[in-house]
Amino acid sequence: MKKVMKASLAATSISIALAGVAMNASAAEDKKVLLKVPVAFATSLPGLGSPIPKVAEQIELVTNKSIRMKVYEPGKLVAPFEILDAVSQGKINAGYTTAGYWAGKIPASPLFSAVPFGPDAGEYMAWMYYGNGLKLYQEMYDASGYNVHVLPCAINPPETSGWFAKPIEKPEDLQGLRMRFFGLGAKVMEKLGVSTSLLPGSEIFPALEKGAIDATEFSMPAVDTRVGFHKVVKYNYFPGWHQQSTIFELLINKGTWNDMSAGQQAALSQVCKASMADSFAEGEAKQFAVMKENVEKRGVHIMQWNDTMLDAFRGAWTEVVAEQTANDPMFKKIWDDMSQFREEYKLWGQNAFLPRK
Repeated sequence: MKKVMKASLAATSISIALAGVAMNASAAEDKKVLLKVPVAFATSLPGLGSPIPKVAEQIELVTNKSIRMKVYEPGKLVAPFEILDAVSQGKINAGYTTAGYWAGKIPASPLFSAVPFGPDAGEYMAWMYYGNGLKLYQEMYDASGYNVHVLPCAINPPETSGWFAKPIEKPEDLQGLRMRFFGLGAKVMEKLGVSTSLLPGSEIFPALEKGAIDATEFSMPAVDTRVGFHKVVKYNYFPGWHQQSTIFELLINKGTWNDMSAGQQAALSQVCKASMADSFAEGEAKQFAVMKENVEKRGVHIMQWNDTMLDAFRGAWTEVVAEQTANDPMFKKIWDDMSQFREEYKLWGQNAFLPRK
């Protein structure tokens, strides 16, 4: 019996060794690929820009250096809002950003970034990977004429709802405010009398400091504090109704993607999927200590939206959805599919989790 076991173990060891040799041989045969990846967010920002250097490190290891990434900080190779066009046209072969930046070009794109009153990270990933999300994501870019392959490559937990100079108790308090705001949430704020602008991260603090804007939202506390919003405005509102989770994308020029071997494509897809888990964990881990310091050392007031304000945001969002679905067939197609998935998910979501106290 022992001899049989030893023989079996030896055979298994040989099989594993041969498989490893085969994988290394396959990687050695793959064409070398260098992805030049401009990013929309500074890599120093935890959970926001920090995932992509980790992806670059891991993909090099996993593919035995047959895929390498060179990451460029915002504006160093391509401006953040130009990444999609540059990748599609082949000026660069990849870029790391978020689909919500393309709302002016593709009205449906924010649905793959952050959805007001939308899914949290777990539900969002469920729809993306096990519903029709990923298929629709690629279809949206294809139908809009963009020559890109898209991979979800990071996801953040909820953002803060914004930084204000004074408390906001009723919808009228928003009237006339100039505010940096992202994605579909900006359309909600506009219905409530806010003048919104979508500034890239590097331009927000100077605009706030100089008084070009009165308030802003951007990201999670660990990110916002690094940017320094608390130096100008002290009222930080929660929950982030406009971004309960946010997806970030790796865009790859289709020519570059199609030239990769099936193994390289699989490796990149799986490393990005692993990054979804890692970025979410990082985001969850790094907020509470910063929030505590904000209150104790920086004079920040952590505020909760009252029911009146949340009802106002929700009512305005209903109007925005009606307009967007009426005006854009692709938006309607994606929204209907996401909504159906979420309706079915409710049976699980409402029964499986403990209420938070």
